[in-house]
Amino acid sequence: MSRRVRQKREHSWGEKTNISSETLDCGSLASATISGVDWTTLPDDSVIQLLSYLNYRDRASLASTCQTFRLLSSSLMRFNTGAVVSLSPRCKNLQRLKFHAAGSVDALVSLQARELREISGGFCRDITDVALSVIVARHEMLESVHFGPDACERISSDAIKALAYCCPRLRRLWMPGVKEINGDAINALAEHCRKLKDVGFVESDNIDEVALGNLNSVKFLSVSGTRNLKWGSAAQVLSRLPCMVCLDISRTDVNLSAITRFLSSSQNLKVLCALNCPVFEGEVDSNTMQSHKGRVLLTFLNGIFKGVTSLFADNSKNFTDVLQYWRRTKNRDKNLDEIVVWIEWVFSYSLLRIAENNLKELDDFWLTQGAAVLLSLLRSSQEEVQERAATAVASFVVIDDENATVDCQRAEAILRGDGIRLLLDLARSCQEGLQSEAVKAIANMSIDSKVAKAVAESGGINILANLAKSMNRLVAEEAAGGLLNLSVGDDHKAGGVKALVDLIFKWSSNTDGLLEHATGALANLGADEKCSMEVAVAGGIHALAMLARTCKFEGVQEQAARALANLAAHGDSNSNNAAIGQEAGALEALVQLTYSQNEAVRQEAAGALWNLSFDDKNREAIAAAGGVEALVALTQSSSSASRGLQERAANALWGLSVPESNSIAIRRQCGIASLIALACSDIEILNMDGVGRMALKHVEEFVTSFYNPQTFHSAAASLVPNALAQIAEAIRILEAGHLRCSGAEIDSFLRMLRDRSSFTLPRGRHAMHHSSLLQNAGAPRVLRATAATSTAPIQAKIYAKVVLRNLEHHHEVSIQL
Repeated sequence: MSRRVRQKREHSWGEKTNISSETLDCGSLASATISGVDWTTLPDDSVIQLLSYLNYRDRASLASTCQTFRLLSSSLMRFNTGAVVSLSPRCKNLQRLKFHAAGSVDALVSLQARELREISGGFCRDITDVALSVIVARHEMLESVHFGPDACERISSDAIKALAYCCPRLRRLWMPGVKEINGDAINALAEHCRKLKDVGFVESDNIDEVALGNLNSVKFLSVSGTRNLKWGSAAQVLSRLPCMVCLDISRTDVNLSAITRFLSSSQNLKVLCALNCPVFEGEVDSNTMQSHKGRVLLTFLNGIFKGVTSLFADNSKNFTDVLQYWRRTKNRDKNLDEIVVWIEWVFSYSLLRIAENNLKELDDFWLTQGAAVLLSLLRSSQEEVQERAATAVASFVVIDDENATVDCQRAEAILRGDGIRLLLDLARSCQEGLQSEAVKAIANMSIDSKVAKAVAESGGINILANLAKSMNRLVAEEAAGGLLNLSVGDDHKAGGVKALVDLIFKWSSNTDGLLEHATGALANLGADEKCSMEVAVAGGIHALAMLARTCKFEGVQEQAARALANLAAHGDSNSNNAAIGQEAGALEALVQLTYSQNEAVRQEAAGALWNLSFDDKNREAIAAAGGVEALVALTQSSSSASRGLQERAANALWGLSVPESNSIAIRRQCGIASLIALACSDIEILNMDGVGRMALKHVEEFVTSFYNPQTFHSAAASLVPNALAQIAEAIRILEAGHLRCSGAEIDSFLRMLRDRSSFTLPRGRHAMHHSSLLQNAGAPRVLRATAATSTAPIQAKIYAKVVLRNLEHHHEVSIQL
């Protein structure tokens, strides 16, 4: 498993609530101190960070003993229906609730927090009219309702009307993806919610644009991504809204005429945001649309930061990040603050959607403007904005999900802008939703080798390893994915081994994505000799063998088999090969995986058995577990299989064939016929021509290792036996430990090399057969041509002469016989 990319996905249970300090009951900590530390003086964020290290049960236990801790710890409480019912009596002062979960709403229906002012939730595709109606009926004090960024596909105008009737104090409403918002719903909001000032009906299929003109109290309105708006009538009614200061019409089919009407006729409009509006951009001359009567038009055409800069009194400066300049300004105008906060909000929404669509024609925008804007949004003080910006970074760097390909220019633009540090800082946040999105961005960008190196050098591996220990499954899964991508590079194959092994034991069921990432990372790390030993010490062999035995997910099976194969691939340099064989059920599990319906699983299992067959005891155990029969069956059924599967199945049988009993078993299972068929196949790596080319490559490397220039040059001009004998005598295996052979095979090879011929044993029972095969294949002609050519390396010429001399010797013997 080389690389992976992650897109936005649903969170599992993990709601988080924030409590306003203005309504806290008097805490029971009073002024008590422990060892001279006054815990009541700690900032709320510090206490929440401390509580984030506890599991959910311990958080609830702590909250039950102390009111102050209870009110703080509930901001990180994992809710399910039972927990909400038990906590309902304690939630009378709850004011702000934030949740990230696909199935959270059913639990929230049971919550009875009469003082609740704000509810904010992500992953809300399953919210229905009934659920939302019950929630708002029980919380009439609501002032802010925000769902998203996922579409609220099951909410209709009926639920919006119920919200308007039940929550007259409503000031802010954001609902993306509502399919249709009719006039009755909008008019109900206008009639009953007289304080409503911020509305976002984004990405809807149909909105009654005429009814929008009745929202007289609204200052901030967004209809970005909405389809089927009649812009003639929309421009007419919306430009008459008396309080509207900011309007977002990004990602729509708005035309130049409508935008001109907004800019010229709106009473109090200050900012018009029109990002990625193809119709308008095709009609407009960018030099004439920068501003109109003090109003600011934000588009891709004029430069986003340039447009925002014009809002400030001191707009003569050329800010590289005007939003960061605003954040650092001490004496800020309150009205301007509201506008800039809204701009950050709508920018994060639109850039996220644009990044997810990944349009080719916006490549230049991302490099010249988009990356810089995302970096600025990562610095925002709004957590929702930071989270969406991190998700956008994770999306916009990926150009091919299937092949895990990233745009290196985009990734390195984030790198140059100090984006790695920003994302790692966000990954340290106590908010789990922000953690997961920041880690996802780090993981996707780490596919680029420069970014991966920067992440490793910035301490990212330790941060990801710590997040892999999270009690939140999604955070742990994203962290494992990050470690997987970082484990590919040779320069940063270090760290996280223990965390990855612990992940397997902690989340051993119903977490296929997480387990696939963890085992894939261990497989990559296992290819390095030093890391393979760390994996074994951390209990990785036991963990991987357990998955090979028990896990039913094919992706996990494939990675577990590959990890075991890599751990066993280091020969005599460590004891992993033997340790895997001694692990209960490991060999049997690998044998069973060769029968999988998935070819990739079969291939990795065969590769693992091949590597393990270099240990004498493993060969016996594999044969006893039915390995010979399984591998023969694999070769017999692999005529249409991939090259890799055929190669590994054949090599695994070769590894098992050393004991005579296994050879007999292969023959009885008709394995020889299958191997001959593979040897005669058209696949280069398996047919004789391919084997010959590979062998000659190894011969060249082998000869080079004992190349002596003086000796070789003296033999180059002739076939004098004495000169060739000196070369043959010099052949030695300098590092036999690197040979992938059993002890018996190494011994046989060494005995062969002791002979002066050094190619096949004279008077050996197979010597004449070897010679005959080479003679019939026309080897003497090829060898003479090689020895005579002027372009071949001298090592190849001399070795060709050595082999030719041996063939001629055996040919003379056969004639005499």
